[in-house]
Amino acid sequence: MSREVALQKIRNIGIMAHIDAGKTTTTERILYYTGRTHRMGEVHDGSATMDWMQEEQERGITITAAATTCHWDRSGVRHRINIIDTPGHVDFTIEVERCLRVLDGAVAVFCAVGGVEPQSETVWRQADRYHVPRLAFVNKMDRCGANFAEVVAQMANRLSANPRCVQLPIGAEDDFIGVIDLIEMRAVFFEDDSMGREVRVGPIPADMVDEAQEARDLLVEAASDFDEEVMERFVEGGEVSPDLLRAAVRKACCALAVVPVLCGTAFKNKGVPALLDAVIDFLPSPLEVEIPPAVSQAAFERQEAGGEPVGDEDLIHLVTSDDGPMTALAFKLMADPYVGQLTYARIYTGTLGSGQAVFNTNRRRKERVGRLLRMHANKREEVELAYAGDIIAVLGLKQTTTGDTLCAEGHGVVLEAMTFPEPVISMAIEPATQDDQNKLSLALGKLVAEDPSFKVRTDAETGQTVIGGMGELHLEIIATRLKREFKVNAVIGKPQVAYRETLTTSVEVEGRFVRQSGGRGQYGHVKVRVQPNEAGKGVTFASKVVGGTVPREYWNAVEKGVRDAAEVGVLAGYPVVDVHVDLLDGSYHEVDSSEMAFQVAGSMAFREGCKKCKPQILEPVFDVEVVAPEMYTGDVIGDLNSRRGRITELEPRRGIQVVRAAVPLSAMFGYATDLRSMTQGRASYTMQFRCYEALPRALSESLIERYGAKSA
Repeated sequence: MSREVALQKIRNIGIMAHIDAGKTTTTERILYYTGRTHRMGEVHDGSATMDWMQEEQERGITITAAATTCHWDRSGVRHRINIIDTPGHVDFTIEVERCLRVLDGAVAVFCAVGGVEPQSETVWRQADRYHVPRLAFVNKMDRCGANFAEVVAQMANRLSANPRCVQLPIGAEDDFIGVIDLIEMRAVFFEDDSMGREVRVGPIPADMVDEAQEARDLLVEAASDFDEEVMERFVEGGEVSPDLLRAAVRKACCALAVVPVLCGTAFKNKGVPALLDAVIDFLPSPLEVEIPPAVSQAAFERQEAGGEPVGDEDLIHLVTSDDGPMTALAFKLMADPYVGQLTYARIYTGTLGSGQAVFNTNRRRKERVGRLLRMHANKREEVELAYAGDIIAVLGLKQTTTGDTLCAEGHGVVLEAMTFPEPVISMAIEPATQDDQNKLSLALGKLVAEDPSFKVRTDAETGQTVIGGMGELHLEIIATRLKREFKVNAVIGKPQVAYRETLTTSVEVEGRFVRQSGGRGQYGHVKVRVQPNEAGKGVTFASKVVGGTVPREYWNAVEKGVRDAAEVGVLAGYPVVDVHVDLLDGSYHEVDSSEMAFQVAGSMAFREGCKKCKPQILEPVFDVEVVAPEMYTGDVIGDLNSRRGRITELEPRRGIQVVRAAVPLSAMFGYATDLRSMTQGRASYTMQFRCYEALPRALSESLIERYGAKSA
């Protein structure tokens, strides 16, 4: 079988933004204009194609990333666009993270009124991390308070981006009637009765000619660094043709040097066809994107075993091509009630066919592909063969998890892994009846496999099952899905904050484990230095042993003992974070020493060190942004102060005030209800994780009094 669409005519893009900026509405319009759907679904009435989950339709928000495929003709050439519509709520930011890892480009949607909002910044940084080229689409230009220039300025100031307009709006709010195309230097007016398909092209309005010329000059200047002919004409004051400028802007965008900015209002069907043209014109095909370096399987296994870290000589640079051995990355798992577990994969090299055997290099397991499915939200279209550059859903992979590399047998490469945040909130969960016990365990297992930011553990003291996630809404959705999808009745406890413990001083301590009970005994002896680490570094370990007092084969055992001990702190039993441990010295016995003995010795030394290093409890602190009418600003600030919040910024906007603060998570439970009450329902807020900070002494002592027995 040959390709339906040439590789250079494919675009793999994501739609990303802050919640309620219009991502799903924009995607719905894209599907309509490309002929993928024949009616426009709406988020507000629960009919959006991409929001297929019942929870999404009821709440009007995107919860899980949904994939689809459509086609768009540009200059008479057919292109395929693979789209992933991502969530905007901070509780589901992991969905954005893993999708951006495999995408070649993204469309960042900004509200023309809200501008660059907190989650806008989060997803932008995620795209920076994976070097994803972006377009910006300033949406909702028809809304009261829309300000295109202000949004562009915020992109430059808050995101450290280099936005360059390829369109300027003609009018705003109710007077938004068209755009100026700065590539072609012409005005494009929307025909209101054509559902956005028909436009009228004309000369630029006289009062905007100077503004348009200035904006085009800025665009040409930014693009001139990537095309010598454009540079030459720019310096000499010559005219740059549209085709020449379009090609130069494409190079600048693909090099992450420029973010082309467009505008429109998706809900009113204005500006989306031009956005599709821009996706084809400016975002890269799979051939133009460098695949993140892979490492050899041997180097990966060596590093996993605690050996030498990966070096430049271990890197393997893959090239996107249908030829050669298959390499793919599994980036998302989904439990489908009809066909079983779906594994979403991005194919980087080679081809993948149904029934083909693949090797999971992370798990060192051979698996066999069942069926290949091209997804359209929750609808499935079976295909026999997938090619390099494709994003496909695979049935039949039992052992594969998010982030695993799949490759042809004998190929042996491991692609760059993904990192996932630790939960910041937890709840106890219990089955309502005995019949629900086994069903609950199976359901939680499927949800953990599907969502890497969702964790399940058993409390050692109470025996309760505890679920952890990224926020109240995250766990609320999990509880709803348990009941609806898995038919499990469960009792959920109140939210609990995921506290942590850390150290404030350093100390050198010894751990000695000696057991003699006839025959071979156990002997392990270590001397370690325990000290504070940089914030966010977690628990790190290094060996400074000289002279073989602790043989190298026991170093990993000591580290394992340290990490196991760090799971339960000495104050209130919370995990210990941001600590560095150096193995300094020790001794061993030629007969009695074993890995188990040194593991126990390492654990004993770490716990002893923690007790002597003035440990303290840390609490998660969130960045909170409240948007409220000016008349309620005092009430909002007073309430945040009463929750131990620190006001970090006040930003006035037309008739409203934006209050930004850093507030402990423990003080934010029930805030939505309180905010509605104090502002008569006219304010809204968003929050996202900021950092861990020391818990005040009085609260810390109260926690220790309540939970200190856990660490005994």
